Amino acid sequence: MERIAPFKVRALLDAYRQGETSPCDTVATVLQRLATTHRPEAWILRVSEASLVARATELERLLADEGPALFARMPLFGVPFAVKDNVDVAGLPTTAACDAFAYTPDETAFAVARLLDAGAILVGKTNLDQFATGLVGTRSPYGAVRQITRDEYVSGGSSSGSAIAVATGIAAFSLGTDTAGSGRVPAGFNGLVGLKPSLGLVSKRGVVPACRTLDTLSVFAHDVADAWQVLDRLAFYDPHDGYSRPLPSRGLQHAPLRIAIPDTLTFFDDHQASAAFAATMDGIARHLTLTPSTFAFAPLQQVAALLYDGPWVAERRAALGTFFITHHHDIDTTVAKVIGQAERFDAAAAFDGQYALARLGRQAAALFEHADVLIVPTTPTHPTIADVQANPVEVNSRLGVYTNFVNLLDLCALAVPGVPRADGLPAGVTLIGPSGADQQLAVLGARIQALFSEAVEQRDADAIASQPLPIQEPVVMLAVVGAHLRGEPLNWQLRQAGARFVEATTTAPYYRLYALAGTLPPKPGLVRRTDDTAGGEAIAIELWEVPLRTFGAFVAAVPAPLAIGTLETIDGRSVKGFVCEPAAIAHDGGALDITAYGGWRAYLAHRAPQPNA
Repeated sequence: MERIAPFKVRALLDAYRQGETSPCDTVATVLQRLATTHRPEAWILRVSEASLVARATELERLLADEGPALFARMPLFGVPFAVKDNVDVAGLPTTAACDAFAYTPDETAFAVARLLDAGAILVGKTNLDQFATGLVGTRSPYGAVRQITRDEYVSGGSSSGSAIAVATGIAAFSLGTDTAGSGRVPAGFNGLVGLKPSLGLVSKRGVVPACRTLDTLSVFAHDVADAWQVLDRLAFYDPHDGYSRPLPSRGLQHAPLRIAIPDTLTFFDDHQASAAFAATMDGIARHLTLTPSTFAFAPLQQVAALLYDGPWVAERRAALGTFFITHHHDIDTTVAKVIGQAERFDAAAAFDGQYALARLGRQAAALFEHADVLIVPTTPTHPTIADVQANPVEVNSRLGVYTNFVNLLDLCALAVPGVPRADGLPAGVTLIGPSGADQQLAVLGARIQALFSEAVEQRDADAIASQPLPIQEPVVMLAVVGAHLRGEPLNWQLRQAGARFVEATTTAPYYRLYALAGTLPPKPGLVRRTDDTAGGEAIAIELWEVPLRTFGAFVAAVPAPLAIGTLETIDGRSVKGFVCEPAAIAHDGGALDITAYGGWRAYLAHRAPQPNA
């Protein structure tokens, strides 16, 4: 089918800011694409035209009233999105792809409510493998969802419709769910990014569970930076979700990343899939100068087997309760067969499974002592719909080889497009990291995607690096004045500490700034005048939130004659910040008074060689 120029989150927001388009224009395009795009099976329910127009009109009124400030309050202003139909939206039926199960909730899922509050426009609810049980996208009474360009191939599941809603250019992003790979496999099959957050980072209150302990909402988008911008809104602690947690970020590593691939690779004789993975890894090694090592894949395969061949299948059975018995005839036969395996396990088997997972989990954790990121094929092969119909369970199971273990081990993952297969079908790789390493994966994923897509730029990785997720733990407000400013040589220390930029401002007008002698990289020293009535100036600074748990290590790395003291900002706040020992600015210390420049960057700009006239 003909590809339509997609909506992209950041590009659409820029167009709104520049006045180049409006939410009503966007809704008109969405409606036109819904009417003409040949993937109707991707949708279970579409929001009415009247409701879409009313939402767009209301957003335009808010923009007229509040002006550009609205974009800060609504960071997803006017962005169309879709939601998998096992996620609640108040007033709209939730079916989980089973009409007999359907109900109409009074409350919108916590995560979806945050997107709506951010100004996003909900287009509709999407098809899925029934009860989110499947990786193929064919197990639905609403129809098998087809791959974006080739009708005979599966779209992947269970978040099949959510992927196609983005791939067809109707939604700029969508929400799926991911228990065993449902947010990654459809991304790989349709040339999209599939972001599977660390467990607990995104609330799943209002989501029909598959395996409640393992489920998470996931994000589909065209590029990593867009997915990251959506996650920035979704990542928020929900005290009413028992599995939500204010998850600390691991920060960004300054040293070169160590990557590793499986020591054994399985492609089920799909040589085109094998060649695409090899070509992608070759591009990563050559252009990003990252040389992969190998890791023992067998323990992860054993973990993956626990999900369906072990007692966790009983959790899927528990999620359906008595419905599995009273409406057995309404459930897809393959889905019923998979969930029915729960009868093989008793309570003792559940504990045995936990013991096996704990043992294998230690082996998996040890992998990250030697590698920072694991890279695997997103899928080992790409079956046709006919392949699945002929052998529905085994073909589906093959697709989980590189996905099923991730949530059981409490890992985060990011699927990104790579070198396509020789037959033109998309292929990709998945980056896997420890819980809390979401930003590290996103930065690397953006760099990888830029290698293989002209529509993605390397600077996307820099944008993600400068936008850590909102910090939901105790923080220290820190003022930086010199080499730790954004773009300066020691800013990486703040990134590594998981710090988040807050604002650029100035000190109170009581300070003097000196260029210190003999420091490498060059650094300034900030000194407060003992007499606050004369002899000082307001000096440019940046304020950063630093997690309290990393603040001590950051301070310990500060070299003399610098220290961390207390500064006063221009608006009267007292914050921690870089100060200088008085001895370093003594007359014989060689320090140069640069107060007149008003800040370190202005001084550096003055020193920089001037271009020839």
